Amino acid sequence: MVKLYKGGVYLVNGNEIIVDDHYALTLLKSKLGEDIPSRDEAVKNTIAYSILENHNTSGNMDKLKIKFDCMASHDITYVGIIQTARASGLEKFPIPYVLTNCHNSLCAVGGTINEDDHVFGLTAAKKYGGIYVPAHQAVIHQYMREMMSGCGKMILGSDSHTRYGALGTMAIGEGGPELVKQLLEKTYDINRPQVVGIYLTGVPAKGVGPQDVALAIIGAVFENGYVKNKVMEFIGDGIANLNVEFRNGIDVMTTETTCLSSIWKTDNQVKDYFDIHGRVEKYKELAPKNIAYYDGMVYIDLSKIKPMIAMPFHPSNVYTIEELNANLDDILNIIEKTGQKQLENSNVKFTLRDKIKNKRLYVEQGIIAGCAGGTYDNLCDTADILTGNSIGKDEFALSVYPSSQPTFLNLVENGSIAKFMTAGATVRTAFCGPCFGAGDVPANNGLSIRHSTRNFPNREGSKPTNGQIASVALMDARSIAATAVNKGMLTSATDIDTKFTKPKYYFKREVYDNRVFDGYKCGDKSVELKLGPNIVDWPAMSSLTDNILLKVASVIHDPVTTTDELIPSGETSSYRSNPLGLAEFTLSRKDPAYVGRAKEIQRVEAARINGDDPLSVNSDLKEVFNKIKEVFKDIEPKATGIGSVIYAVKPGDGSAREQAASCQKVLGGWANIAGEYATKRYRSNLINWGMLPFILKEEIPFDIDDYIFIPEIKKAVENKQDKITAYVVGDVLKEFTLGLTELTDDERKIILSGCLINFYRDSK
Repeated sequence: MVKLYKGGVYLVNGNEIIVDDHYALTLLKSKLGEDIPSRDEAVKNTIAYSILENHNTSGNMDKLKIKFDCMASHDITYVGIIQTARASGLEKFPIPYVLTNCHNSLCAVGGTINEDDHVFGLTAAKKYGGIYVPAHQAVIHQYMREMMSGCGKMILGSDSHTRYGALGTMAIGEGGPELVKQLLEKTYDINRPQVVGIYLTGVPAKGVGPQDVALAIIGAVFENGYVKNKVMEFIGDGIANLNVEFRNGIDVMTTETTCLSSIWKTDNQVKDYFDIHGRVEKYKELAPKNIAYYDGMVYIDLSKIKPMIAMPFHPSNVYTIEELNANLDDILNIIEKTGQKQLENSNVKFTLRDKIKNKRLYVEQGIIAGCAGGTYDNLCDTADILTGNSIGKDEFALSVYPSSQPTFLNLVENGSIAKFMTAGATVRTAFCGPCFGAGDVPANNGLSIRHSTRNFPNREGSKPTNGQIASVALMDARSIAATAVNKGMLTSATDIDTKFTKPKYYFKREVYDNRVFDGYKCGDKSVELKLGPNIVDWPAMSSLTDNILLKVASVIHDPVTTTDELIPSGETSSYRSNPLGLAEFTLSRKDPAYVGRAKEIQRVEAARINGDDPLSVNSDLKEVFNKIKEVFKDIEPKATGIGSVIYAVKPGDGSAREQAASCQKVLGGWANIAGEYATKRYRSNLINWGMLPFILKEEIPFDIDDYIFIPEIKKAVENKQDKITAYVVGDVLKEFTLGLTELTDDERKIILSGCLINFYRDSK
């Protein structure tokens, strides 16, 4: 089904894979009878390399400085981005910047604050020259597919699922400060990523959908890090057997592999997609050259993919539905045990085996939504499966969310919406809420099957620290519909016989023309930003001191810590325009005592900054500094930065949201210590908020409430030291080593300045 090659490979003429070994060049020469490029030259023959080269401004393809063609943010992130850019000297949006309103669309949470953000977004688009997509018009990624993608383009988005590779667009999801850099006409700086080929062959079986293929890939590459921070390049004869919507559905889920970005070979089907959307000029053929070198290869036989299910609590926790149904009790027992460990700091009991009824798994809810599930093709196939059936009158409920108003309108006109409603499903507007816990929250102990992007703990909206628990399993829309036909009994779409009608899609651009504000290049500086009472400026942040003292405010031993655990999604999203208000939720569902611990040490630092004696605020620090002075006699508390630090084995999987880092900073955080960082984007968020992204490879020598002293840290950052000597302060100073590697010159300056805002403001 899915095969991973060890090491690099050559791809010849787009269809033959030759493993890079001692015989590779000899074999190539015998087959082609021509001059064969070296590996270094063949690396340049991928689609990804050519796009990166066209957008690189550094002149050095190993050290990239990328400028993007356009950007996108939604209403959880754009307020903070624009506020940060304003504080750093923003004058106008230099490239098309799309502000969508698909996350905080429910304008009841927190009173007026969600709609206040929307009003702010519209006034910002008018003032700085942006594109504003009102609430319920489109989810962010569908609008970007329909209106902003283009072959050979690069797009940056402040959402982790910024992926338009199937449309020939290399797109990257990052934290907000990386978008700020583009708004200030700076660059996205990164070492040239490796490129892994994703070779598709064969034809999917009837009933198999894009989520099935995506989950199979995620299950094969996530845990081993095969594509981590790399570009996934989709190639192979199987691409021609997938329509563009199917490709988009696979592509958007590449984020869950922890890859950096994705790109696909393009063909006439992609050209037709752009033509339907009135933008055929954005098409061009993209393909690797005759001999291209890939740093790895994933080979997928589409004909062998079966309907899949990702069980709680990660998209990589995959099984075939057939396998799960055949081994229900055994598999659910394993999932319960591993899930309970992930919920160790809550007071809930996680169970799934109680949902076995007559040797079948019963689920209470089905959701098909967002950038992954709510596409036209998915919903047409779902409607066909539901035709003439009922979802029943018991607990099981089904909701569908078309991904945009043009998609919704076409579903109305072709009769699909009537099929949904007749079967008992409810139809909603374009909204990302079910994907992050702001809509359709299941009942306590409920199990929801969803064609959405993630199924992390409490991602569906439950609050384990309040004694609630529900969970999500990810599935393809077709198998969700098959389960709905069987009234909630888990069913594979290949187990039912359906005639898929595949109605033609007709895009009506006037839906957007009549409602979307497009002010690109038409900014009006006289427009006043409308700031609701929840929209608050960033607090002042101090620069890095010569020496720092860190109090360990949280230690997380989980194998992976998601951004949802660092700063919960759901209703907390409404507070993301208020840095101080949002910070109160930091780690609230993982380590509820963290905020109190962080604030305690933050008060000490506040006193120091005000010129007061920090030791007078916390008497424990007198003994701590006495111990430090036994070795470092010249250390002065008033000149030593004092803050908090968290340790996690592998933090930052999941969302691109910068608040996972900025909330720590707002609470006085100076650093993270990790075995490794789950994603490049989370590490970048730490750096952009002036936090030190330390690596610790040895066993951790500290625990919660311990103090860590790091002398001459400022000098170490300035001198590009990659090994930092630190000390746990106890009866004696216990020395250990932290890593601080792969920082660009600008990233070092940002850390020294205290945050990106300080760096750009002070450098003007």
